[in-house]
Amino acid sequence: MKVARTPEELEPKPRAVAIGTFDGVHLGHRRVLDAVKAAGLTSTVVTFDPHPRVALGYEVALLATLERRLELIAEAGIEEALVVEFDLELARLPPEEFVEAVLRPIGAEVVVAGANFRFGCARAGDLALLERLGFEVRSVPHVEGVSSSRIRELLRAGEVERAARLLGRPAELEGTVVAGDARGGTLGFPTANLRLDPLLLVPEYGIYAGAAEGHRAAISIGTNPHYGGGERKVEAYLLDFEGDLYGKRLVLQLWRRLRDERAFESEQELVAQIARDVEETQAAEPPI
Repeated sequence: MKVARTPEELEPKPRAVAIGTFDGVHLGHRRVLDAVKAAGLTSTVVTFDPHPRVALGYEVALLATLERRLELIAEAGIEEALVVEFDLELARLPPEEFVEAVLRPIGAEVVVAGANFRFGCARAGDLALLERLGFEVRSVPHVEGVSSSRIRELLRAGEVERAARLLGRPAELEGTVVAGDARGGTLGFPTANLRLDPLLLVPEYGIYAGAAEGHRAAISIGTNPHYGGGERKVEAYLLDFEGDLYGKRLVLQLWRRLRDERAFESEQELVAQIARDVEETQAAEPPI
């Protein structure tokens, strides 16, 4: 998928366009992307970076980084994407000016969106306005019960299996592998420690079964209470993996929450519990 940062980087040609943040690229988003592809023109997504709520000074817990969003959009079969920098200047643009600055220059002819789609300053633009401005508008029905907000609620509760049903894929955590305290290696279970984007949502603390790099993974999210930790850490033990992951970007799939994190009476008891977690991870199945 070609990714552009300005409209000028995309050839003006007949396009079907979807506009939005697409945080999580969940089943509702996938329905919109499928409708874009079905239009028969060059399928294009217009998305924003940073997330509009971040740019406007609000708190937001993202389901995916921009890099991951673009990967998932590409996997959905979209041909091109335009990443528009969202700042206060863009936020103040009336919808008609947004159209002339972003959609017209790339040749948009069809705009695909949900019925409640809004854009432009004060969210004043809607599908009816786009029709008046000469675009063919295709409204996509909402997928009942599916929203980024609902997925956030489920992940905060550790309900990764239910979240997967709304995402249409396993829930994920993404980060860069950094040096840790190497304690896992001394216990016989060397882990990859992840540094996360601070804006990413982190699910409820606990031990999860999942996968990464084509390997099953036992994943710990929390503060390592057995060692009196206070800082949040995300660590993954990749089963049957050998190699160096330092500095590598890692996408963790979260399949199932196994248990709460807790302190143990002894290190021997901790090691025995980790071994049981690994056995459960070996037996776990992807949620979807």
